[in-house]
Amino acid sequence: MNIDIEKLSLSELTSLLTAAERRKQLISSRRPIAQVRRKVIALAAECGYTIDELYGDRPVAEAAPKKRSPRRKTGKVAAKYRDPDNKRNTWSGRGRMPRWLAQKTKHGRSVADFLIPGLAKPTARKSSSIGQKTLVKQG
Repeated sequence: MNIDIEKLSLSELTSLLTAAERRKQLISSRRPIAQVRRKVIALAAECGYTIDELYGDRPVAEAAPKKRSPRRKTGKVAAKYRDPDNKRNTWSGRGRMPRWLAQKTKHGRSVADFLIPGLAKPTARKSSSIGQKTLVKQG
């Protein structure tokens, strides 16, 4: 860290000096590392451990487990599909197809048969041409 003292104002120099004094006082009040290390080794030995057993070869950064970032919650979506036999069975078209709908489509009915009239459009599939540009030759 290089500080160009020539370019500092009087107030910046004063704050630098007070910060340096606080840091100097903190460092001088701490015990020497060798003394603390001896105390830690003695405490570990008193409990029946060695430093290698306690800390091993892994770095300190690996000691803390990595936290996963929380998943972003998706908002509620209105239902697109409804079972005519049981009105409580609905599906928004997101995620895995529910069992009731999979069972009915297995027996030959189309998913579009279960669309809620006036509210929903069919869910686009990756192989579907919905939303894709098509070229039409004229002439």
